[in-house]
Amino acid sequence: MNRPMTDRELLLRLGALARRHWRWLAGGTALALLSTLSGIGLLAVSGHFIAAMALVGAGGAAINYYTPAALIRLFAILRTGGRYVERLVTHEATLRVLADLRSWLFARLVPLAPARLGALRSAELFSRLRGDVDALEHAYLALLVPMAVAAITTLVVLVVVALYLPSLALLLAVVLAVAGLALPRWALRRGRAQGQVQGEALETLRALAADGVHGRAELALYGAETAHAARLAQATARQQAAQRRLDRLQALGGAGVTTLAQCTLVGALVLGLPALARGAISGPELTMLVLLAQAVFEAVAPLPDAWSQLGATLASARRVFTLADTAPAMVDPAEPQSPGQDSHLRIERLGLRYDEQAPWVLDGLDLDLPAGRRVAILGRSGSGKSSLVNALTRLYPYQRGQISLGGVPLARCTGDAVRERFAVVDQQPYLFDASLRDNLCLARPDASDAEIEQAIEQAQLKPMIARLPRGLDSWVGENGARVSGGEARRIAIARALLADAPILILDEPTEGLDALTAASLYKALARAMEGRSVILITHRLGGLSTLVDQVLRLDEGRLTPVPMQATARQQRA
Repeated sequence: MNRPMTDRELLLRLGALARRHWRWLAGGTALALLSTLSGIGLLAVSGHFIAAMALVGAGGAAINYYTPAALIRLFAILRTGGRYVERLVTHEATLRVLADLRSWLFARLVPLAPARLGALRSAELFSRLRGDVDALEHAYLALLVPMAVAAITTLVVLVVVALYLPSLALLLAVVLAVAGLALPRWALRRGRAQGQVQGEALETLRALAADGVHGRAELALYGAETAHAARLAQATARQQAAQRRLDRLQALGGAGVTTLAQCTLVGALVLGLPALARGAISGPELTMLVLLAQAVFEAVAPLPDAWSQLGATLASARRVFTLADTAPAMVDPAEPQSPGQDSHLRIERLGLRYDEQAPWVLDGLDLDLPAGRRVAILGRSGSGKSSLVNALTRLYPYQRGQISLGGVPLARCTGDAVRERFAVVDQQPYLFDASLRDNLCLARPDASDAEIEQAIEQAQLKPMIARLPRGLDSWVGENGARVSGGEARRIAIARALLADAPILILDEPTEGLDALTAASLYKALARAMEGRSVILITHRLGGLSTLVDQVLRLDEGRLTPVPMQATARQQRA
């Protein structure tokens, strides 16, 4: 088992992923530093100038008016303009980094599906891609930028103060070390556990909310709405309790910085007034030093707040990297071969199970499917029909036996090369929130209108399209929300036919269709599948005798023939 990554390793890895945008990140940090130093300089120069003008008014001495006035205007412009541009640049940098990180994570997830992601619900995956990745913006906006600005600003102010009053610079260094190092470290230790609790509660809330939306009908049917609402309330209470503790922690950190700033003000006067009395510094210089000692805490103030939230950020980063580092179940060979041009599919003594301690789902399964032959596979739910499809398309690994296509073992081929030879219609096909035409053209983006029309006719979709307000350009909704289950399945069949793969796998193609529509679809498919190998997985026997050459039953992990005469008798019955 791999050891968990340390905080330092997590931050270094985030930095490595953001390296491509270092110019934006550095530019945002530089602008934040410019606006902070300008604000401090504006306060210090203004104090010096006002005090000097007061002394001039009292004594009538001459003073250089133009230089400090110009500096005040310059600092005011830089502070205002720099703060505005800094917000634009830092947020642009953050959004670019998060977009790259989300794309990187998605690319790492693709090889994991479905074998390694089966244990995660869609809401949990969405939480990683959206919630956890968004939480990582804290690493740059609320941690990297404030820390860099605080460190450089502190150094600049300490040098300036040391030129006038070294004892005050020493006091300021000690107090700033407490405010900028000790307080943030205390906030991190106290906030880590609460940040983790808050992150877990938010993830639970996302999952419960998604379950409530997608399972609204089932919750109402079984009277479970009250229980689901109670679980939501419990998760909300946990999240709010953790947030209250973090807010209290941030308030204490802010109060600590403010208290230290006020103590520094008193210390500056205690050290500065004797220096003024002995002539080591002037009155305007004392005013400037006191204001500098106060203003420098503007750069340090965000640190306790930022570090109190760092625990939640690191927890999100750890979840993201743990998921991204998951080893794929299927690994392409280092020197892959191409599947044979012949579409002869042979399965020999295939054995598959999902865990070393789990029973065998497929155990010694054999199948010989020459090119152009069609078979139907019957079996109860959980008998392993979908597992067989996943093994054929190299989505799940098998532990025993061999599958070959055109005489070439699939284990020697890449997953993409294998899947190009199969067109699969899942039992629950997914439709994207796009037009019907876009969903069909996923199979072949370059398909002509004539080819699309042919696939539509073969899948018995013409009556449905005729009812749509915009025909093929009508939107189908998220996961086909605007079409029925049977219509979604026929759209998936048309998409598979459009792919024109040599082997077609149909998983319950007539589920959700009435008997008349199912029989009509089978007749159309019998014509459309001429010359293709077909594996038809179904519970319904009607029409099979005209569609397939052989019927097999999957039971206890093996295939056994079913006489076609028995199939015909069951169909008549």
